[in-house]
Amino acid sequence: MSAQTDRFVHDRLPPREQWPQLRYDLPELQLPGQLNLVERLLDAAPSRGWGGHPCLRSAREILTYAQVRGRVDATCKVLVEELGLVPGNRVLLRGGNSVAMAVAWLAVVKAGLVAVATMPLLRARELADIVDKAQPTAALCDAALLDELELARGERPGLPEPVLFNTAGTPGSLEARAASKSGAFTACPTAGHDIAMMAFTSGTTGKPKAAVHTHRDVLAACEAWPRHVLRATPDDIVVGSPPLAFTFGLGGLLVFPLWAGASVFFPDGPYNPESMVRQIGEIGATICYTAPTFYRQMAPFARQHGIGRLRICVSAGEGLPDATRQLWKEATGIEMLDGIGATEMFHIFISSAGSDVRPGAIGKVVPGYQAKVVDAEGRELPRGTIGSLAVIGPTGCRYLEDARQTQYVRGGWNYPGDAFMQDEDGYFFYQARADDMIITAGYNVGGPEVEDALLRHPAVAECGVIGKPDEARGMIVKAFCVLKPGQTGDAAMVKALQDHVKATIAPFKYPREIEFLPNLPRTETGKLQRFKLRQL
Repeated sequence: MSAQTDRFVHDRLPPREQWPQLRYDLPELQLPGQLNLVERLLDAAPSRGWGGHPCLRSAREILTYAQVRGRVDATCKVLVEELGLVPGNRVLLRGGNSVAMAVAWLAVVKAGLVAVATMPLLRARELADIVDKAQPTAALCDAALLDELELARGERPGLPEPVLFNTAGTPGSLEARAASKSGAFTACPTAGHDIAMMAFTSGTTGKPKAAVHTHRDVLAACEAWPRHVLRATPDDIVVGSPPLAFTFGLGGLLVFPLWAGASVFFPDGPYNPESMVRQIGEIGATICYTAPTFYRQMAPFARQHGIGRLRICVSAGEGLPDATRQLWKEATGIEMLDGIGATEMFHIFISSAGSDVRPGAIGKVVPGYQAKVVDAEGRELPRGTIGSLAVIGPTGCRYLEDARQTQYVRGGWNYPGDAFMQDEDGYFFYQARADDMIITAGYNVGGPEVEDALLRHPAVAECGVIGKPDEARGMIVKAFCVLKPGQTGDAAMVKALQDHVKATIAPFKYPREIEFLPNLPRTETGKLQRFKLRQL
């Protein structure tokens, strides 16, 4: 039975007939009805021999699993005993990647509350929209990020005064309150179907949605891609750039390492490409998570400084151009582990590693999931045909009070909105976001394929490709390019890039227009915002 007495989220889930099918076909997906995610990940660590193993790291401290549990339990007592929160209450979390943010997230979920993590770069207006949707009962905020939240409180006075963290010496801070607590906290006896978190999509379309995930969803995700593809070990040290408020970051930099008994290093501030490479060497990191653009920018520094013990490099968040994969492999000798996931599905569901990698392909469907390429009516298409991706498995999309639920889930299948092709061997090849396919003079052109060709030119640092309306052709291919330092964006460069694309892929795919920009619009998670390019 549900332990969440506050039914706010439960009551705002889609009608059952709009839910995706959830399949638990593998033995490891047979999870108990009563299930608290953090109890399974953290409290059980000593029984698995990891109580004294490193868990969370920073430049100032290394906490073992037992020590992290102590901090989490003390924080749970603050939430329940001092703030008076009850299971099912929503807690807004605002913070960058840090030990304190990780402890706060784990405490919220262990206490049976619903974690609503927000991206650090969000402004007051965006935070106010999240407050409207989630109706949080409490807020925990990194002291360095308080200003925008206070502005949001001015617009939404119903939001309680936030409790600050990462400010240990301040009276009333989360750390100061937790320091007065002692003893273990018994995890809330949540049902597997109780709500653990609400994840807001990162806004590549400009209209974020709230995806809801249960305790069972998150643990089932641990039993899929991390078990069968990533295969982390207790000896691994994990680093990465995606925020914990993004499910790519939450899985890669907290939930999945805890599931494997590994440890995570959190930096003092945001990484830049050189600082991440240096950090990898200094701390002996073995697994790295970041977006393709960041790997591309890291490559020259990896050649210069080396990569130490690094053995796995996970790329997700946006399509991985093969040019970037090869650039990174030449710089490091490491074959990148690509994957496609979705906030709505929690994490990665198509991926391949090591010798299973096929050039140009993201990979095969992850055990526990099924995927197919379908037409507009949901009929599976012959192999080698481009269509829409449909996925089903142990996780799936449930939006909080959003009419777009019926666009994402149809006939029990999840439609992430991507155009794919599957070959005869079961490998999936990403083409574009379904609404980013460019149809020009009757030809289908995937923007990422043109981007990959442009990135192979030595003058191009970054690029984005869209379809521009055109009376004669319906659409033309238009590219926006950021050039490397010392390069000039003139007519000669336009012709050089056009000729390069014609020589690299089918000539009809070349960009008929090229515009040079100082930078490209991206979300905080590194995804290219093509809708903003279209607005230009």
